[in-house]
Amino acid sequence: MNASTTTTRAALLASLTALAACGGGGGDAAPAPAPVPPPVACTSSPPPAPPVTVSAEPQVTFAVTNGFGVSGTMVLTLNRTAAPVTVANFLQYVNSGFYNCTVFHRLVPGFVLQGGGFATPLTASGVALGATKPTNAPIVLEDNNGLSNRRWTLAMARTGQPDTATSQFFINVVDNNTILDRTATTRGYAVFGTVTAGTEVVTAALAAPNCVSLASVFGDTSCLPTPNLTITAAIQTR
Repeated sequence: MNASTTTTRAALLASLTALAACGGGGGDAAPAPAPVPPPVACTSSPPPAPPVTVSAEPQVTFAVTNGFGVSGTMVLTLNRTAAPVTVANFLQYVNSGFYNCTVFHRLVPGFVLQGGGFATPLTASGVALGATKPTNAPIVLEDNNGLSNRRWTLAMARTGQPDTATSQFFINVVDNNTILDRTATTRGYAVFGTVTAGTEVVTAALAAPNCVSLASVFGDTSCLPTPNLTITAAIQTR
C-alpha cells in the first residue's frame, strides 16, 4: 500500500469511527432562489407486526423521500445466517418503529450513505448535528462473518471501539472492501445485508444537488442531504 493509499485509508477510517459518535440597485436582476419544498410528512408510528418467520432470509422495505425529486422504496435483504446478532438488532429497531421519520444524515461522496440515528427535520449547524435518538445497548461486532463491504451492501456504523454499534447503519455506494473489511491487524465494519431493489433511489439521492457540508463536524467530505432524505416508513416485509 503506497503513502497516498495509506493516507486515504486513514482519513476514511477516521471518518467512519465518528459515524456513530456525533450527536452532535441597477444591473441585472438577481436570479430567483431555488424553491424550498415543504417538510416531508412523517408519522412516527410503529409499523405492522412482522410477518411469520420463514426459512428465507428476512427483508425490510424502506419508503424514502426528500419531498423534492427523490422518492421511492428500497428493499434490504438481510443475512441472518452470517450475521445473526446484527440482523436481530436491526429488526428490533425496524419493528419498534425506530427508523420511521429518521434521515440519511451523512453522505460521503464515493464512499457511503449513512442513516439511522437522527430524526427529521435535521439541519447542519455549527459543529454538531444535535442529539441522536435514544438507542438500545450496543451489540457485538460481527466483522468476521464472511461478508464484505462491497457496493450496495449494508453495514453497521460504530465508534472507534469494536462493540459499539447501535442503530446507525450505512450503505456502501462503492466497493469499500479494501478499506472497511476486517484484516489481520484491524477490526472491520459488520456487513449484514444488501440493497436488493431500489438502488436507483440511492443513486438519485447521491445526485441530488443540495448537500450541506459537514466538514466542520467530521473533518472530511461528508455532507447532509438537504432537503432531508427521510425514511417515512420502515417495515419488515419478509
